[in-house]
Amino acid sequence: QVQLIESGGGLVQPGGSLRLSCAASGRGFSSYAMGWFRQAPGKSRERVAGVSWTGGITWYPDSVKGRFTISRDNDKAMLYLQMDKLKREETAVYDCSALEAGASLENAHTLGTWGRGTKVTVSE
Repeated sequence: QVQLIESGGGLVQPGGSLRLSCAASGRGFSSYAMGWFRQAPGKSRERVAGVSWTGGITWYPDSVKGRFTISRDNDKAMLYLQMDKLKREETAVYDCSALEAGASLENAHTLGTWGRGTKVTVSE
């Protein structure tokens, strides 16, 4: 099973950028599709990006398309989320998860347990 630790969050002004990282340990990272998620206070968790196990296929909801970029380095067992032009309403705790095989990146169920996440605050 893969264990995941997120980092890179912080305070950023509206319109700014952040790069989140997700470090994986354990076996099998390179064989899993992966996703980034966020949960704002009082709201349900939302999927914001997905990437295939090779890194060759990605998915984003319309709300972040063109501003967020997911990528991975299987040699380093790392997953990344580059977030540009951030908006106040994107303040949330962001975390990553492995995704089930055989389903679309948009709908695949998550696997394993969640990490602590990393908090992103978009504010002046």
